[in-house]
Amino acid sequence: MKKPDQATLAVVPEGKYADVGGGVTIHFHDHGEAKKGAVLFLHGSGPGASGYSNFKGNYPFLNERGFRTIVPDLFGYGYSDKPEDGVFDMGDLARHTVGLIDHLGIEKVSLVGNSMGGAIAIRFALDYPERLEKLILMAPGGIEKREVYMEMKGIRTMIANLGRPADRESMRETFKLQLFDEALITDTIIEERYQILKLQPKGVLGRLRVDNQEDRLHEIKAPVLCFWGVNDNFCPVSGAMKIAARCEDSRTVMLSQCGHWVMVERPQIFNETSARFLEGSLD
Repeated sequence: MKKPDQATLAVVPEGKYADVGGGVTIHFHDHGEAKKGAVLFLHGSGPGASGYSNFKGNYPFLNERGFRTIVPDLFGYGYSDKPEDGVFDMGDLARHTVGLIDHLGIEKVSLVGNSMGGAIAIRFALDYPERLEKLILMAPGGIEKREVYMEMKGIRTMIANLGRPADRESMRETFKLQLFDEALITDTIIEERYQILKLQPKGVLGRLRVDNQEDRLHEIKAPVLCFWGVNDNFCPVSGAMKIAARCEDSRTVMLSQCGHWVMVERPQIFNETSARFLEGSLD
């Protein structure tokens, strides 16, 4: 596995490492005290994705509100182990998440997941309900047929660019579709993703299998808070109604002039609403 060089470490800080079972080592950041509980963040997919880059504008807010936050790089991403061959799926990534909280001695955790991370969070809720406190989702994947996602402009652009040599401009072309306001795709975001992309083996994104979990949403009993930007180019906004209608204890926040990265585009609303939900004061 490639090791991060100084250029990468300069923009994406290194945290801790944990053996989560099955010979897999996961990199993660761990901050704050669990005065009000522990919250684990699950990032999305795409070239150069990492937990830090996705959630650096969010987890410090929860630390200030009294929560311990764990921000891992998922298997295949960031500074975590990368698969050398074969495929892996949501069940594998949910199992790694359990392995991480076991390593940390945490019995129950609240999950925050966006896009693919949301799909993993849903799978965790289904497979390990006894380990889950609350669930925060931002435009989660894994609740539509594959063909539906393949029709989305953002997905089509990302796949087309995977075959091109990695460069900052092709990444910008993809990431500007993540947000309604393209100006929020800063040079810092591009540099973070570009540096992490250098560590990703070619083809790793294609080895991930995301199951359609729509028919099992009714099994989720934990409280759910779901955010969705109505201008999402990656996950169809119709998914918000599926979460609202099928998860028995759910509340949904729809945001106009907002794309796929709600936590980046509307951090104040996301952070404050999430904190109130976790504290039990939203209702």
